[in-house]
Amino acid sequence: MMTWPRKIIHIDMDAFFAAIEQRDHPPYRGKPLIVGGDPASRGVVSTCSYEARKYGVHSAMPAAQAKKLCPQGIFIRPQFEKYSLVSRQVMAILRQHTTLVEPASLDEAYLDVTQHRFGIQDPVMIATLIKQNIAAVTQITASAGVAPNLFLAKIASDFQKPNGLTVVFPGQEKEFLKDLSVRKIPGVGPVTEKELQEENIYTCLDLEKAGPEFLRKHFGKGGAALYERSQGRDDREVEPEGESKQLSIEETFQKDTKSLQLLEYKLGEFSKNIYQQLKVEGRMGKTIVLKVKYFDFELITRSCTLEDFPANPETVHQIASRLLRNKTKAGTKAVRLLGLGLSNLETIQDFTSLRPRQAELF
Repeated sequence: MMTWPRKIIHIDMDAFFAAIEQRDHPPYRGKPLIVGGDPASRGVVSTCSYEARKYGVHSAMPAAQAKKLCPQGIFIRPQFEKYSLVSRQVMAILRQHTTLVEPASLDEAYLDVTQHRFGIQDPVMIATLIKQNIAAVTQITASAGVAPNLFLAKIASDFQKPNGLTVVFPGQEKEFLKDLSVRKIPGVGPVTEKELQEENIYTCLDLEKAGPEFLRKHFGKGGAALYERSQGRDDREVEPEGESKQLSIEETFQKDTKSLQLLEYKLGEFSKNIYQQLKVEGRMGKTIVLKVKYFDFELITRSCTLEDFPANPETVHQIASRLLRNKTKAGTKAVRLLGLGLSNLETIQDFTSLRPRQAELF
């Protein structure tokens, strides 16, 4: 049997929000379904079905643009409480196999199954069982990547979507990566991609040929990290939530953006998503944490602690938007990643006791 230094699985739900809506509404099945804002206003696409993606529609795209690309598309508003409940079902399935489960968002997670709960040695079999179980319980599909580390598992899970299973066996890392576009490496946005292309670097094989010294000289610490990725190396551990005191969501955009409209819309989505999930769990936090990574990889966090628990997601959105506008360079400096969280979580017995109040200006 093949020796695995570590057995990492990345599970990524396929078109998660859209898949749930198509499951629950038969008329949507096989149709280009777009979940997000109103195309007649300034809404943004949250996600879309694979039928819509054929027209070039993708997440974070203005809904009006999506309407132009796919005029026959069906546009619906997201229902985050429903999606959170399905996410909890999926995470419960993953935890049947190992305690080492790290949710990356509502629709994806990493698992370390090196020590499987029931002693199954083959990680490919484990991934297959997980996919089958998810489909049986939720009636929607997931794609999986199996590899010796988190980076490779993440890349692999995206290779054969939807309902895919891709395996990177130990010793095959560089062969698997050699033709991979640098744009596919997490954290590489259009600005970095353009800078790399100016040095005739288009693939992981090109990164390897450039060498660590050249990359470090031209791209600093980020260049050194890129070389490590081109070699298929990633020493990060799967970090289970455990008794987490924070629930957060973040998104790396396909294109770096200066659009405050888009960023504030995403904060609204995050706020609803986080609030509904915490409400299901019977928890809430008073500290709102904003995370911003700019195009040049500068990472900042800003936070605001309220006197009382927020009574609704609109309060979270309001505070997060003020942090974004008043405490960051968003709007003038391109943003690559946006995140939002609620921290210092506590158990709440009665959510009806929470009362809306005017948030203080800062």
